[in-house]
Amino acid sequence: MSDRPTAPDPDRLKEWEQRTEVPLFAAALVFLTGYAVRVLAPVGAQPWRDIALAFVAATWLLFVVDYCVRLRLSGLGIRFVHRHWLDTAVLLLPLLRPLRMVKVYTAVQQRRNGPRMSLYARVMTYASLTAALLGFSAALAVYHQEQGAPGSTIRTFGDAMWWACATLTTVGYGDAVPVTPAGRVIAAFLMACGLALLGAVTGSFSSWLVEVFQREDEKRPPGSA
Repeated sequence: MSDRPTAPDPDRLKEWEQRTEVPLFAAALVFLTGYAVRVLAPVGAQPWRDIALAFVAATWLLFVVDYCVRLRLSGLGIRFVHRHWLDTAVLLLPLLRPLRMVKVYTAVQQRRNGPRMSLYARVMTYASLTAALLGFSAALAVYHQEQGAPGSTIRTFGDAMWWACATLTTVGYGDAVPVTPAGRVIAAFLMACGLALLGAVTGSFSSWLVEVFQREDEKRPPGSA
């Protein structure tokens, strides 16, 4: 890959991202389903495990194509890799794909003109869905690491889901905790994401309420209580 950037085309890049947002989200669900089958299905459950692996590989290839197209349209060359570090991380680990909702929240914060009500609603909806998908993904990943580990308290997928809910909401009961190094890394990451998602939801909801109150005040006649 050459370090020399090509001419940027922001309009085409924006159009590409808008057109691929829904298909790639669907592909992410297919990827997650395939990964879930690989983790939860018994070892001898053929050919389902092989089919799931094929779906995982095919959807990951779609993510690679999307990343390469956006890299090309950005005109940044190799700088795209570290400037868009979140996209790079998502490409390397597609289970993180729900975190791309951060871009939607950023768009709300940066938009200055025009009504933003629909964007606020979109952020809150997307953040809630992201939390559910991220929690499910983390439960799968930690169950994969912990189910056979000595001294583990996460023995079933139900234990993993309970742990993910407690961790994502920052409650942390402590009755189910990862004991493997990989499981603890996943836990630390999920705690950080839980704080970020809660901040996105509460921040957008607060901004939406402030905007509603401001509009109500503007509708009142001068001098009214």
